[in-house]
Amino acid sequence: MRLRTRPLLLASTVLAASLVVAFAWRRNGAELTFSTVNVDRGDILDVVGATGTLEAVVTVQVGSQVSGTIQSLYADFNTQVRKGQVIARLDPSLFEARLGQAKANLISAHANVDRSKAQVGDTQQKYARARELADQKLLPISDLETAKANFDAAQAQVKASEAAVSQAQANVNQAELDLSHTVIATPIDGVVIARNVDVGQTVAASFQAPVLFVIANDLAKMRVNAAIDEADVGRIEPAQEVSFRVDAYPDRTFAGRIEQVRLQPTTVQNVVTYNTIISVDNAELKLRPGMTATVSVIVRRADDALRIPTAALRFRPEGYVGPTGGRRAANAGGSPATAGGPGAGAAPTGPAGSGGSRRGEGRGRRTADQKGDRVQRGLVFVLDEKATPQPNPVAIGISDGQFVEIKVGLAEGTAVVTGIGSGTRASAARPAAAATTNPFAPGRPQRRQR
Repeated sequence: MRLRTRPLLLASTVLAASLVVAFAWRRNGAELTFSTVNVDRGDILDVVGATGTLEAVVTVQVGSQVSGTIQSLYADFNTQVRKGQVIARLDPSLFEARLGQAKANLISAHANVDRSKAQVGDTQQKYARARELADQKLLPISDLETAKANFDAAQAQVKASEAAVSQAQANVNQAELDLSHTVIATPIDGVVIARNVDVGQTVAASFQAPVLFVIANDLAKMRVNAAIDEADVGRIEPAQEVSFRVDAYPDRTFAGRIEQVRLQPTTVQNVVTYNTIISVDNAELKLRPGMTATVSVIVRRADDALRIPTAALRFRPEGYVGPTGGRRAANAGGSPATAGGPGAGAAPTGPAGSGGSRRGEGRGRRTADQKGDRVQRGLVFVLDEKATPQPNPVAIGISDGQFVEIKVGLAEGTAVVTGIGSGTRASAARPAAAATTNPFAPGRPQRRQR
């Protein structure tokens, strides 16, 4: 018997609440107006934001391997150069002198070889004559041994002279190489983006090669080196589409694509980021190395999707009681809070009807649809035939912070409440002590006068 009476009791409670709402809404002849927006269709992009720096794909620093004075320059800033083209020369006089000295030493070494060979012939003849005399007992054994030692020493001297020739040849090769290094040529095709020397300036290459020029390979193909926060790097994958802006062209959006997500972390003030390389087509040569890019990585997108403003998910009538009985605080005061229900946690704090948005607003409990996309539960309010807001559960998809995708629960053209209107039919302002006209706000009990 109790089971049969429960539906009747619930229906009676709902009917009584509706009558109280209708009476309270229009009491004292005042009615609130609401701001509404129709459900429409549009594109929604779920993006990850970051900043990065534009750079050429290949950048080469051209330096000098030898020290000297810049004699002439054949390239300047923005000069288009080809591989092997001479772009600078050092004063070669010192290196030419060293080369001449090395060549002279080589000639001297060859002469020493000839002299050593002649000495070998002389000592060989003396050794042979001494051996014949020793055989005839006409020469002491000690003289024979001396002749033998002189012959061996002459042969060793030939080998030493030949080694000196090799060393002298190496010195000549080194001097020629140093002389060739006075001519600075570009190793790649490209454009000069930096020139760090002037004619007459002395460069010193004692410990490291000084950088004379910086050459970018091909500015028609560039890349953005972006820093992705560790909280978002898990959503970044190669081949994802990227849009970015630069301050030089504030009204234009450029496109790119994720090429690489590097594993090496970068930590600055306890903030961990990962360098992400984005390939960019710069056929118009409008982008330049060093520009700061504001990057938006398109993680997910919904084309021509049903959508509503996120303000509709944040709106809660003043005094709204959720299905579990938890009472919501006044919407105009800030954050609505419920104990549970379809809209529990679906909308973060925010004034009713405000147009501002933050990332993640309007998100509720997460489930998954048939396509595997994340689906979350939310709660919006629609007006009935009496212009009274009624709760309407919805299933929402991705959000771009301004709009949120509607998966299930609303049809295109449905008007959803986004906030309280600018005025009321009774008066433009309401004293703070006056009774509220919102049906969801409980009235304060009146004290009886004694």
